[in-house]
Amino acid sequence: MARTVTLAAAQMGPISRSEDRASVVARLLAMMRQAKAMGADVVAYPEATLTAFFPHWFTEDEAEVDAWFEREMPGPQTQPLFDEARRLAIGFHLGYCELDFSAGRKRRFNTSILVDSSGTIIGKYRKIHLPGHSDHRPGTPFQNLEKRYFEVGDLGFGVWRAYGGVAGMIICNDRRWPESYRVLGLQGVDMVFCGYNTPVHHPAAPDHDRLGQFHNELSMQSGAYQNSCWVVGIAKAGMEEGVDMIAGSCIIAPNGEIVARATSADDEVIVARCDLDLGRSYRETTFNMAIHRRPEHYRMIVERTGRPDPG
Repeated sequence: MARTVTLAAAQMGPISRSEDRASVVARLLAMMRQAKAMGADVVAYPEATLTAFFPHWFTEDEAEVDAWFEREMPGPQTQPLFDEARRLAIGFHLGYCELDFSAGRKRRFNTSILVDSSGTIIGKYRKIHLPGHSDHRPGTPFQNLEKRYFEVGDLGFGVWRAYGGVAGMIICNDRRWPESYRVLGLQGVDMVFCGYNTPVHHPAAPDHDRLGQFHNELSMQSGAYQNSCWVVGIAKAGMEEGVDMIAGSCIIAPNGEIVARATSADDEVIVARCDLDLGRSYRETTFNMAIHRRPEHYRMIVERTGRPDPG
C-alpha cells in the first residue's frame, strides 16, 4: 500500500521589526487555511517564523533580545495556530526562537517543532550549525550574529514517526552540511523540513552572491538524493529591514528533482503530493547503505589525518 502525504511550504515575505506576533500569526493562519484548501496534510513555515530576523542587527539590551524569543510553546499568542490545526486536522512545522530555563539558567536556541493534526507537539529540534559571528562588525551592511544570540543546539538530529512516515528537521545553515542529512538518513527519514532566512548578500564573501539561490537548491537537492528522502525548504524572503533575502521555497523529491517552487518573494503557499515510498527504491539500490557504505574506511582516514569523523 502506497504511503502518500501532501506537503505544503508556506513561504513568508518580510516581517518588519514593528510587526507584532498577532499580525504574524494572522498571516500564518491564512496560509494554513490556504494549504488545507489545496489538499495539504502538513504545512511548513520558515526559520524564526514569528519575528523579523533580529540577528541581522546588534544590541546589548538583554530585554530587547529576549522580546524576540518565545518562553513557551504554545503560548497565548501562538495558541491560535494549534487550535486551527486541530480544527482543520492539519499538521505543521514551525521555526521560532526559544528562551529556555530548564537547565537552571537562561539559554536561547534557534528552534523548530513538528505538530500533528491534533495540535500536539511531537518533535523538537534546535539548530546546530550556527553561521556568522559573535562580535559586532559595524563596518558591514548588516550583522550575522547567530553565534551571539543563540547557543548550539543540544538535542541532536532526531526523527519522529509523523505524517504517515518518518520526519526530521534541520534549520537554515544546517542544510549546507552533508552530516545533517546523513544522520537523519541513517535513521530512515522520509521527509526533512528546513526553514531558512538567507541574505542575498554575503558580506564575508561577496563573490558568492550571484550563486546564493543555486547553492540553496544544490545543498537541499543533494541532501534529498543522497539520503533518499523528501526535503521541504521554506524561506523567509524579500527585503526585510534593509536586508534582501532569497526566496525559492521548494519541495524536492528523493531523486533530487524540484517538484514545486515558489515564484514570488512574498507570502506564498506551494504544495506537492509526495510518495514516501519513492525513496525506497534509492535506499535499496544506489544508496543501499548496508551493502555499499564503508564507514570503516572513513575512520581510517580520520586516524591518518586527525580530522573529524565524517560518518
